[in-house]
Amino acid sequence: MARTVEGTPRHILVLDVGGTHVKAYLSSLQQEWKIPSGPKMTPEKMVNKLSTLLKGKTYEAVSIGYPGVVVHNRILREPSNLGKGWVGFDFEKSFDRPVRILNDAALQALGSYQGGRMLFLGLGTGLGSAMIVDGKLEPMELAHLPYKKGKTYEEYVGEGALKKFGRKKWEKEVREVVEQLSAALEPDYIVLGGGNVRKIKEMPPGARPGDNRNAFLGGLRLWADRDEL
Repeated sequence: MARTVEGTPRHILVLDVGGTHVKAYLSSLQQEWKIPSGPKMTPEKMVNKLSTLLKGKTYEAVSIGYPGVVVHNRILREPSNLGKGWVGFDFEKSFDRPVRILNDAALQALGSYQGGRMLFLGLGTGLGSAMIVDGKLEPMELAHLPYKKGKTYEEYVGEGALKKFGRKKWEKEVREVVEQLSAALEPDYIVLGGGNVRKIKEMPPGARPGDNRNAFLGGLRLWADRDEL
């Protein structure tokens, strides 16, 4: 059971957990840090490193963007590119603060939102996805749905596809995926985030580039009243 915090916390620690780094942002100082992660990074190691880094610093709550499936504030699957032990880990006990957890793409989507119906697609190692409609966030798992030739969306627009196809063909596939998902979901606009978005030379119609730092804003918004989005 997630413990509660009275009102909206003023000082929030936001963690964007990735396969190469954990990026941390502390709203009380408006300061960012990076710590190396990788296949040996367990949640205990992450908390220990952060506890040393943040010793004496003020925060009332924690937001975590996790690279995997999260439902009702619970991590359901171990990550593919980090250490083990994330499922069932008690972050609230470890940080001694209330904690809210979202899929990392959903957290960046929350920080990218500017009203209406927004589809967010994260172009990174895989394909992250989320949709926000009139302030209501719905994390999605579109990456592994069948796309074409017996392969998934992620197999055409993820990091592996970029390396396999080359940038030009990969960008063509991104455009086709965006067009197909836009036709199905009818968003007002699309935000393309993730580390590979900078490799797109021309944005697909109706899409605009996001910014990985929007995950920090998403972490702050995670504690706000959704009517404020």
